[in-house]
Parts: sequence; structure tokens; C-alpha cells
Amino acid sequence: MLKVSVLQKERIKYQPKLPKSLKGFPKLINGDKTKSVADQKDIEKLFPNTYGMPIISFEENLDMSGKTPINVGVILSGGQAPGGHNVISGIFDGVKNINPDSKLYGFIGGPGGLVDHKYIELTADIIDDYRNTGGFDIIGSGRTKLEEDWQYDKGLEIAKKLGLHSLVIIGGDDSNTNACILAEYYAAKNSGLNVIGCPKTIDGDLKNEMIEASFGFDTATKVYSGLIGNIQRDANSAKKYWHFIKLMGRSASHIALECALKTRPNITLISEEVEAKQQTLKEIVEYMAKIVAKRSESGSNFGVALIPEGLIEFIPEMKNLISELNDLLAHNESYFNSLNNDDEKFQYINSNISDKSSHIFNTLPENIQMQLLADRDPHGNVQVSKIETEQLLVNLVEEKLHEMKARGEYKGSFSTQTHFLGYEGRCAAPSNFDADYCYSLGITASVLISEGKTGYMASVRNLTAPSEEWIAGGVPITMMMNMEKRHKEMKPVIQKALVELDGAPYNYFKTKRKEWAYDTNYVFPGPIQYFGPSEICDATTEMLKLEKA
Repeated sequence: MLKVSVLQKERIKYQPKLPKSLKGFPKLINGDKTKSVADQKDIEKLFPNTYGMPIISFEENLDMSGKTPINVGVILSGGQAPGGHNVISGIFDGVKNINPDSKLYGFIGGPGGLVDHKYIELTADIIDDYRNTGGFDIIGSGRTKLEEDWQYDKGLEIAKKLGLHSLVIIGGDDSNTNACILAEYYAAKNSGLNVIGCPKTIDGDLKNEMIEASFGFDTATKVYSGLIGNIQRDANSAKKYWHFIKLMGRSASHIALECALKTRPNITLISEEVEAKQQTLKEIVEYMAKIVAKRSESGSNFGVALIPEGLIEFIPEMKNLISELNDLLAHNESYFNSLNNDDEKFQYINSNISDKSSHIFNTLPENIQMQLLADRDPHGNVQVSKIETEQLLVNLVEEKLHEMKARGEYKGSFSTQTHFLGYEGRCAAPSNFDADYCYSLGITASVLISEGKTGYMASVRNLTAPSEEWIAGGVPITMMMNMEKRHKEMKPVIQKALVELDGAPYNYFKTKRKEWAYDTNYVFPGPIQYFGPSEICDATTEMLKLEKA
């Protein structure tokens, strides 16, 4: 038995709410055949066995008779997100409701556990300690990329040993791309092993008309917004600091936008807007400095700025530089790391990238240069979380304000604090919304498994309605895929969902941005509420409310 706090004891007792269609054993209704979001011919050629399948919806049906036992393996893949334990408990309860003799196995440490045959049988004694809790510690997670036949075959070997009917991969866009590739590989071999995905990422970039939200996003943004509110209250109390806060979100600015809608900071940078407007680093700095100077005119030498983690990759000249560095180091990392000192490394970089990128690289502070050259992630990309974009912007805004002061355009003071809100939100106890949503995703996955489906992602939508009215079903993963360049080769991947600049959340933010910049309109959300009125405890994100208004 795990040691638990009083809150955790009470949370374990919480029974997640379910859609009507998941109470009992649903009937499956097939919709129209589907096609990928882009590159249809290429995707169909790569996935002949799992392409074009119909969207599945569930209808309420209380008959659960005659269901045979099913054995399932589950994998947590990638970074942690609040609610993962509830997906697993939903799968467990689902397969046990189908037949009490069903078994659930967890692969330890992510996809690597499948390849290395490290697993544990998840029993009621284990599951019951983790209901409605944060983290992925029940079986751990990992970022092993499954991309070679021998890895798939090792997975099939352990699946046969355990008598598995299906694997459930709980992860983000890259992890569910892996799920799609595994599903196709096993289908082509007539292996009898099916694969189902579940949409996880606090970044919110696994999203489309059928996946209205990735789980964990609601909880993480509530945690971050509570902390931002605390910082804003301090800023408005002390009235002496500008707080530059970097937030998780490498490829998309959903977290920054959601937190802005919740807290109303003075500055919020949206990476997608920067890219669309082709804004330079200089233009971004001038925009921020103008707001700092304008607020100082009324004596407000304080404020809060939100900065998406991946901003630097959306600034055109920085994007080109990073792309060239990624391509160069993807094929020469061993040689680069063998160089004796930083001078040799910088000389090598400058000799092997374009003159324009070399110029940009050499204008950056040395600490930023080193961060751009740090070890790549498993997908060959720069680890943007290690780039101190917030400090870079502080330094450049400060330089700009000195120039403005010399011209008599600015008379205020500029003292700063920097923050990076990242790990604080990844393993929080899930909000009621995420607890309910994740449990429903787990039950949905168990239904798809029992019906022999493969290559599907569990889908629960209509999420702004009461949970009884949520719509559960399955969406073919190939429907979300397109071709993208990875390591200089075109690869099939799930298309990332970025902030839509013609969407309701961004357009509402845009109408309020100037008001929030110059006036002090802070909102203090406070911590997540787990017990109390439904309108407080069960509320979903501001973005979903605006999208579905």
C-alpha cells in the first residue's frame, strides 16, 4: 500500500463520471470511411491495412452477456500528463467488466518495456492505489522510439507469451504515430495483436474535430494559471518586478493562450502569430519594450509576460538556424562532440551553416549558443526546454529600454524575475474534468479492444456538455496523419494541432490584448478545486468554452 495524503485518500474514493453510452456495453456504430488530413496517396500506400477505416461511435446498450476474456498490455509513452492513471484504471475496469478473467499488463518504462519484455500484471490491489492520482509512476514512462522491425517483433514475442489481444499506447502525437505504425505492422503479419491509442499531452497539440482535447491539458493549465495568478498578485503588491514566465509548449502555444485567458497578463506571445506575421526577434523585443515603457508612464514599473517554450523555433531567422543545426548535428553529432573546446565547435558550426544563419548565431549570447548546440532529443530536435528564451528576451528588452532612455523615450525602471513553469504541471492530481475524461478514454479503449479494433484512437467528445452527454467512440489514427520531413527523410506522422489564428479563442484574446497590456486586469484563479459546486470543480478549459460557444 502506498503512503498517501488525506487529499489522496479522498481522491481515491472519487468515482469518475461517465457518458451514458459507456454505462453497460455499447453498441458500435460505423460512420463513413475516412482519409488522412493530407498526403492521402502516400499515407494509404504506407498503411494499406489500416487506412480508410470508418469513425466509430457508441450507443447505449446494457447487454453485456457472452463476452470472452481479453488480455491487454498498456504502455505510457513520452512526458507525463495528469490523468494517465485514470486511463489505466478505466482500461482495467473496462476489461474486467467485459469478463472478470480478463488481464491487464503494464509495460515498465514506456515503449522500451515492450521491447525489453519488462512488465507487471496490474491487479486490483495495485490499481486501487492509483485512482485519480497524478503521475505515471504506476508503470513509468519512456521515450524509446519504436521504428525498426526487430523492435516490433520483440513486442510481438512478449505479446504471444502473455496471450495479449491488444496493446494500448497512451501518448502524444509521436507516440500515437508509433501506435499507428505498430497496428499496420501487426495487421500485415496477421499476428492477432491489435493496437489502440489514447490522446495524451499537456501541450494540447494532439487535437482535431474528433479529439477535442488531449488529456492533462486542463489540469496542467489550471496548475500553471494558479501559479501565474500568485505571481501576478505579488507583482501588483510589490510593484517593482516584471516577471517573464516561460510555459510548456514546444510546437504550439495552447498552454500560453489558455493561461492568458485564465489570468489576463500584460504580454502573451503566441508562437503561431509570430510565424504568420514573420516577426523578427527585433520586432518582438520592440513590442515588449513598448508595453513596458507605456506602463511605466502611469507608474506601473511591473508586469507579467507569458512566453511559449517553443517561441524561438517560430521566429523565422531562428527557425532556419535551428533547422540547419538539427540537420547538421543529426549526421555529425559524434564528430561534433569529439571536438576539444567551444571555439572549435563554434568554428565547425559557422563553417557548415549558411552565412545568414551564421550571422544570427554569432549575435546570440554565448549561453544561448551553447543551449542551441546541446544534445538532441530522441527525434533529433533541439531541446527547446533547455533554451532560456525568457532570459534572452529579458536581456534584449533591457538593451532596448536603455536605448529608449538615452533618447528620452523611457524614464521608468526595469527589474525582472524569470520563471519556467514546466514540471510543476505534468504530474498534478487530475482535475475532475481530467479524472472523468481519462477514465472515459480508458473504458472506451477497452470497448474498442473487445470488438477487435486496431489502428484506432479512443475518442470522447462534446466535452463542454455534462459528462453524461459526452460522445465516446474511436477514430482511425491514419485520419490524423500527413507526411513531414524528419532527419532529412519524409515520414508519416500525426499532424500537430497549432493555435488557429482564425479560431474563437485567439480572436477573443486579440480583442482583449491591448486592454490587458496597459491596464492591470489580473485574474487570480487559485488552486484546483476538487470538492464543491460543479460549476467550479467540473469546469473545462476557457479555450473549449470559446470553441464550442
